Amino acid sequence: METTVSDRGMVTIPAELRRRLDIEPGDKLRWETDEEGTLSVEVLKQRYGAFDDFEPIPMGGGGSESHDIAGHEDDPALSETS
Repeated sequence: METTVSDRGMVTIPAELRRRLDIEPGDKLRWETDEEGTLSVEVLKQRYGAFDDFEPIPMGGGGSESHDIAGHEDDPALSETS
């Protein structure tokens, strides 16, 4: 595969490589060369939030009970009615 460098120094990553390497908009590329002038490129995946790598965990019960922010069950007798 070949690409051409534009007059502004930009190149297009061929679609086949973008698909194979799962390169998406917002990802970064880290460019490095060695002493012989060999160029290597590393794909740095964009992370959208601090907790994107965490899997959600169930908070118990599949029922309709509600919990306050500390995880305690709400007592319907204590809730205000309007």
